[in-house]
Amino acid sequence: MTDKIPFRVEPMLPTLVSKPFDKPGWIYEEKYDGYRILAYKEGSKATLLSRNGKDRTETYPDLAAAVAMLPDRTLLLDGEVIAFDKRRVSKFQLLQEGKVAPLYAVFDCLYRDRRDLRAMPLSVRRGVMEEAIRGSKRLFPSHRMNSNGLLAFREARAKGYEGVVAKDLGSLYIEGRTRRWLKFKVHQEDEFVIAGYTQPEGSRVHFGALLLGAYHRGHLQYVGKVGTGFNRELLASLFQKFQPLVRKKPVLIDPPREKGVTYLAPRLVAQIAYQELTAEQKLRQPVFLGLRNDKSADQCFLPGETE
Repeated sequence: MTDKIPFRVEPMLPTLVSKPFDKPGWIYEEKYDGYRILAYKEGSKATLLSRNGKDRTETYPDLAAAVAMLPDRTLLLDGEVIAFDKRRVSKFQLLQEGKVAPLYAVFDCLYRDRRDLRAMPLSVRRGVMEEAIRGSKRLFPSHRMNSNGLLAFREARAKGYEGVVAKDLGSLYIEGRTRRWLKFKVHQEDEFVIAGYTQPEGSRVHFGALLLGAYHRGHLQYVGKVGTGFNRELLASLFQKFQPLVRKKPVLIDPPREKGVTYLAPRLVAQIAYQELTAEQKLRQPVFLGLRNDKSADQCFLPGETE
């Protein structure tokens, strides 16, 4: 018999809602701040794929080895690669820096020992997942929070989590965006397109701030600049990545009226923390957290929009 899993999937994605809620038959899990990864174990080989299908096996070799050591011959796990801070709160920036050993928070199992589980309810899949990864030091089940969604939100806010993911226990595994999984955020973090940069001032080198954009009704709209969250090494690394993307004219439909701006082709995606999106649709107090290579620029919409 073959150990090949007979399919590849796109991940099931939660829909953002504006307020926390409590609903019978739903569970509430910690929302992690990391990289979504699908782990395929086929015999002695493990492959880690990002949500847009890129192979990340060599990026996280220790996690791939941990998946390969699981006792089942075939497994398909869904989860998040994360790095914890000292308070055991996941931080995307720590994962980017690579100074903390990454872990794999697993929240679903789609296939086990030649059995396709996608048509089974989440309540069954979760139990199979917990059994399949039991004893692993690098893999662990995602943290289930209070059974009351409103209390789960309070817990997330008190502990500094990014947010909460609410899931219908009866939900089947559906590829793409769905309302059978929902998410509500405690901290505002989103992905934005890097559309250009300003000239450095004072002791700053390479560039001053990044121009950010998000798609709205088919057009890339300017949402403001971010000038914090960089060290000298990161400034140099980003500047090098920008040079092949330099262009004369902006792709933004409403570029800022500012001198000394270098515009870029809309290819790179930044993870940004911010206080709020103002009524003028500009980011308030943005901080750069890192680049995302698991999401394409054309998937970056204004916060709250999905298309």
